[in-house]
Amino acid sequence: MSLPLLNKLSLLAGPNKYSLLTGITRGIEKESLRVEPTGRLAKTPHPLALGSALTHPSITTDYSEALLEFITAPSASIDGVLEELDEIHRFTYQQIDDELLWVSSMPCQLGDDSSIPVGKYGSSNVGKMKQVYRVGLGNRYGRLMQTIAGIHYNFSVPDELWLELQSASGDKSSLQDYKTNGYFATIRNFRRYSWLLLYLLGAAPAVCKSFVRDREHQLEQVADDNHSLYTPYATSLRMGDLGYQSNAQSSLVVCYNNLDQYVSTLRSALEQPYPAYDEIGLKDDQGNYKQLNTALLQIENEFYSSIRPKRTAASGETPLHALQDRGVEYIEVRCVDLNPLVPSGIDAETIRFLDTFLLFCLLQDSPETNNQEYAQIPENVHRTVYHGRDPNTMLVQSGEDIALRDWGSSLVDSMGPVAERLDTAHQSQDYSAALATMAQRLKDDAATPAAVLLGEMADRGETYYAMAMRKACEQRDHFCSQPPSAETMAKYSRLAAESIERQTEIEASDSLSFDEFLAAY
Repeated sequence: MSLPLLNKLSLLAGPNKYSLLTGITRGIEKESLRVEPTGRLAKTPHPLALGSALTHPSITTDYSEALLEFITAPSASIDGVLEELDEIHRFTYQQIDDELLWVSSMPCQLGDDSSIPVGKYGSSNVGKMKQVYRVGLGNRYGRLMQTIAGIHYNFSVPDELWLELQSASGDKSSLQDYKTNGYFATIRNFRRYSWLLLYLLGAAPAVCKSFVRDREHQLEQVADDNHSLYTPYATSLRMGDLGYQSNAQSSLVVCYNNLDQYVSTLRSALEQPYPAYDEIGLKDDQGNYKQLNTALLQIENEFYSSIRPKRTAASGETPLHALQDRGVEYIEVRCVDLNPLVPSGIDAETIRFLDTFLLFCLLQDSPETNNQEYAQIPENVHRTVYHGRDPNTMLVQSGEDIALRDWGSSLVDSMGPVAERLDTAHQSQDYSAALATMAQRLKDDAATPAAVLLGEMADRGETYYAMAMRKACEQRDHFCSQPPSAETMAKYSRLAAESIERQTEIEASDSLSFDEFLAAY
């Protein structure tokens, strides 16, 4: 039995139910390129003082040696998550000499592929696998695409909340199955409405000309600036066809209607040889791996998606096996841009809105996706990426045209009771205030991050590069003006040392050759 949204919210009312909402847990993974004072990509190795990129729990790298990734521990405290992210930034700035952290999702001042160093993770089999996977990504899609940065937002609700909903619905399945089905329903709704996040939070409306060198694109020159490209009403170019997109994967129809279909589709992509990747070959003439395999996907993480169901995997366990064996533990939202307007790239207001949006997706009825809707979802994203802030932009809803701002305003109105319930549980007005900010952005796009950034470029006569460099310098000064406490320095120095020791232990414990390890994996 499916209950209406307001009925579900009523189950979460009353002081004895506040913990179901105050116990919402989130974690942040934030990527930032290390760049030279000129804004060019740093060629230096991952700083030793930051520890091992293979084993450090909070500071690692993504694709490139220069693409740092900061990871907060899951927390029910928004202030706690932001404080940890702030600490990591301040500590990192003490270790990177005169380099800067690039504050925009889209990179700048890029050379060719050979100028982008692939991440290195040591001599262990698992470290080599991480590096070969990245070499494979470069060979398949080019390295420039891999320098795009973003924020991944991990979200889960307490088991007690699921139990409350399950009891009221009369569902008799196991809690694991009910939770998994509930998270997949959340994902379906998220995909239906994810264009709204691009409009409200998109902060990548322009790019440097160097990023699209030798590539087809639909961008135009920004006024008289022949260094910057955009579309006048762009929101998040990172989420368009210049971002993490793959023509090869366009043939991959991943179904989010249930766990079995999801796992089955991805597993076939991991086993299905792909002719273009066969042509690349597995190894070069010297016997060095050029990719992990020649399948459509090397590993599960290669599947580009704006949201993923997740389960913490045990050592040596594949993500798909963990999911199938123990169900969905949390969801990972992957379409949030770095916001250059705030330190750390994300603020409490954005987090409160994301929590409201995701809880709405979880509680709102979520029918299974059909083929028509499956085709509509990427079309709506595409229109929002390139033209989202145009007041005349239309999206497609159930096969009919609808104005983006009308649909967006209707969704935000529907989220009102969710924000109010969160406010009551937290004894605040902060969630409703965050939602009111977003409602205003739908009335007038001038307050969206994308519009603010383009406005600053116009007012100051800046190129995209100059604007992003100015923001990067401002944020460096912010983090360096108040260095971390002695306690914080000691904490992250200890984590760095422990991570290096752990990497050494892993390297010493290998008993298989890399070929054998890869075959076993």
